[in-house]
Amino acid sequence: MAITTYRQALRDTLRAEMLRDENVLLMGEEIGVFEGSYKITEGLLKEFGPRRVKDTPIAEEGFVGAAIGAAMLGLRPVVELMTINFSLLALDQIVNHAAKIYGMFGGQKSVPMVIRTPGGGGQQLGATHSQNVELYYAFVPGLKVVAPSNPLDAVALMKASIRDDDPVLFLENLALYNTKGEVPEDLSTVQPAEIGRAAVTREGTDITIIGYSRMAHVARDVAEKLAAEGFSAEVVDLRSLRPLDRETIVESVRKTGCAVVAEDDWLTYGIGAEIAATIQEGAFDWLDAPVRRVAMAEVPLPYAKSLEMAALPSGDDLLTVCRETLRATGRSTVETAR
Repeated sequence: MAITTYRQALRDTLRAEMLRDENVLLMGEEIGVFEGSYKITEGLLKEFGPRRVKDTPIAEEGFVGAAIGAAMLGLRPVVELMTINFSLLALDQIVNHAAKIYGMFGGQKSVPMVIRTPGGGGQQLGATHSQNVELYYAFVPGLKVVAPSNPLDAVALMKASIRDDDPVLFLENLALYNTKGEVPEDLSTVQPAEIGRAAVTREGTDITIIGYSRMAHVARDVAEKLAAEGFSAEVVDLRSLRPLDRETIVESVRKTGCAVVAEDDWLTYGIGAEIAATIQEGAFDWLDAPVRRVAMAEVPLPYAKSLEMAALPSGDDLLTVCRETLRATGRSTVETAR
């Protein structure tokens, strides 16, 4: 095993998949000569040439549409959108074409394409460049939406996404690019992940903390702090937003009796609301306290660093809500937990 960054894990997996399958090609703004705004495609134009690493115009609707056509003809395009905010310019292509072609054509044509795109705040990029709008896509049948939180999952889910015959939105949070984790030096030993399967990254018995992407990291840190206070927290990293692994969520909450959901998006109508509904339907009789949610402030994200960080959900915010939830169950120490 080697310690590598999330950024390098993505780059190495793209290269490995391009070597494995000549039908895999990359498309996006500045991914070739400039090697990508976040250097995910560094060196790939030089190695594979302009036929397979294509710089596109600043026209998201146009090149996403071109990728859909290429996928229908047998290629496996991996499209980079500079940020998920710019995906809104290609919303019609993604929602009305990529997601629906298989169903509308009676299964005669599939769209095996991946759209890679980062999102998230904390980088002082302003309100229109710092959003998490995955909700727009996670509720659309025909799309798959994944959000790996660590380098190894990034490898396994990228492999799975490229090899999948359905369109996949692959979410990357800007705050994760420089995070590090263990990845095998030989990527061929990493099996593609099962899209739609969450991971229990920490076992626990007192409370379930559910998150994805950056907030899965925050959840693990909070679980460590709760452990120091005598509580056993279980952490569920969703990894996939569509399909959503309801079974793992419900199983965990039935074990612990309470849950807190953490997300980087706005609270109202969010991913957390869907998870809370899932828990209510599948684990209501096991709950010892109401399901709680932690999300960002319901404002366009401010540019000023102090205001931006105040608006984003923090580890302290999540820790406070977890403590309140545990108190609501009547548990004060680990000995009183079930």
